[in-house]
Amino acid sequence: MCKRLVFILIFAVTALQAQQQQKPVWQSDNGDGTYTNPVLNADYSDPDAIRVGDVFYMTASSFNCIPGLPILKSYDLVNWSLIGHALVKQPPYDVYSKPQHGNGVWAPCLRYHNNEFYIYYPDPDYGIYVVKSKKIEGPWSVPVLVKEGKGLIDPSPLWDDNGKAYLVYAFAGSRAGVKSMLTICSLSVNGLYTQNDDVLVFDGHDEESTVEGPKIYKKEGFYYIFAPAGGVATGWQTVFRSKSIYGPYEKRKVMHQGATAVNGPHQGAWVQTAKGEDWFLHFQDKGTPGRVVHLQPMKWQNDWPIIGEDKDGDGIGEPVTKYRKPNVGKNFQVVFPPEGDEFNIPKLGLQWQWHANPQVTWGLPGSYGYYMLNCIPKPEGAVNLYDIPNLLLQKFPNEVFTATAKVECNFHSDDEEAGLVVMGLDYGYLKLKTVSGRLCVMPMVCTNADKKQPERSISMAMLYGKEVYLRVKVDNSSCTFSYSEDGVNYTDAGTSFKVREGKWIGAKVGFTALRNGFINDAGNIKIDWIRIN
Repeated sequence: MCKRLVFILIFAVTALQAQQQQKPVWQSDNGDGTYTNPVLNADYSDPDAIRVGDVFYMTASSFNCIPGLPILKSYDLVNWSLIGHALVKQPPYDVYSKPQHGNGVWAPCLRYHNNEFYIYYPDPDYGIYVVKSKKIEGPWSVPVLVKEGKGLIDPSPLWDDNGKAYLVYAFAGSRAGVKSMLTICSLSVNGLYTQNDDVLVFDGHDEESTVEGPKIYKKEGFYYIFAPAGGVATGWQTVFRSKSIYGPYEKRKVMHQGATAVNGPHQGAWVQTAKGEDWFLHFQDKGTPGRVVHLQPMKWQNDWPIIGEDKDGDGIGEPVTKYRKPNVGKNFQVVFPPEGDEFNIPKLGLQWQWHANPQVTWGLPGSYGYYMLNCIPKPEGAVNLYDIPNLLLQKFPNEVFTATAKVECNFHSDDEEAGLVVMGLDYGYLKLKTVSGRLCVMPMVCTNADKKQPERSISMAMLYGKEVYLRVKVDNSSCTFSYSEDGVNYTDAGTSFKVREGKWIGAKVGFTALRNGFINDAGNIKIDWIRIN
């Protein structure tokens, strides 16, 4: 009877923990017909969205993180679930087999045309690609290079009502050597290649510095190009309009920070509900957590949009903090992207990304209730985790959270190590390794990882078994590690440290497993679960 009671108690605790995983760290939906911005308080940079029928879909930049081009779904523009990725592997495949921080997928554009979904995305070192699919869940096509060119970024297609198609794009000064210009060229009707008939439609050097991220639409005879300017952290949203695709275009500032705390409100998507309401999704750069997604009301005045609320009457909208939810006809369930993972199904959760194109040897899910992460040899010349491709990471779900993981270490030599990572340009790492055959825990810190600075060890403690619970408490950018051998009593591991964002991405949390040199049967860690509260 005693054993049975213990089993029931363990089962109840496990069920409660699993239930707790269904509660989001951040919830935008207030449950009273209103929402609070941001609608996604996580790093979904450069969002673009569309409506197909009664469903909204969104994608975002993913840079060097794979799988890339996340696909999110919503019925009300407030509650978003992550349903997949459009980019399983990033070309050129040999280049992206290694970490390419800040490179890869920049601001993408999601469109639905002729019963197919299209995502145009730029790689600033190679040009503009497109992937497409009959179903939003995929499978998505292999990327096709639509327009080759170093420094071509931020594409947006338009299939006009006269049967022609066009592509608007911008330039990355770091690659092209020019910037603050918007250009349009002809696009094939099937959307797979462009003509060399590029036309400069706007020069922003005088008043719209660093104009980029254009999204083109057509409404009541006007061509509209929505484009941010002024820089990510301090910019604003400008809209251009013309009766001709090639201009000349008039311009108007339609949203800025104003008296709000929302810096650089720009770069996003105009969407319209089935009932005709207009809304705008954009990001805010918060630094360490990354670029989070806000939802703004939008209205039209004299054929010009105003985004947010124009409380001071200057004709320029400012971001809202709390607002009524979009009218979509009914209320929908509160949903959110996945956070923790119990690893109880033979498939890696959608929240996980690697820092390079993954290899099957890095890690494997199974039907055993854990994820096996293998100790992969460190790349030649790697001095810290910034050069490591096999980092299994997920976005910070909020500024404040606690992540706890249970792992089992199966190391085959003292040359192997693994652990829980909070990753950024400055990062911390609760390292597990064996010393003379005995498992140890070593908190590590690295500052200026991108500048090849080495890690430094804070302390070392010996453990008795091979199972260990690892925990990190995140309070904005301040992080504190602790560990436990029984899952109840935790020991602080060193003092807190400050994590920084990554290169164009927010800080991340997750795991890695490494070794010095190659052998024919490397060790591993088995990740039982990670729970985020």
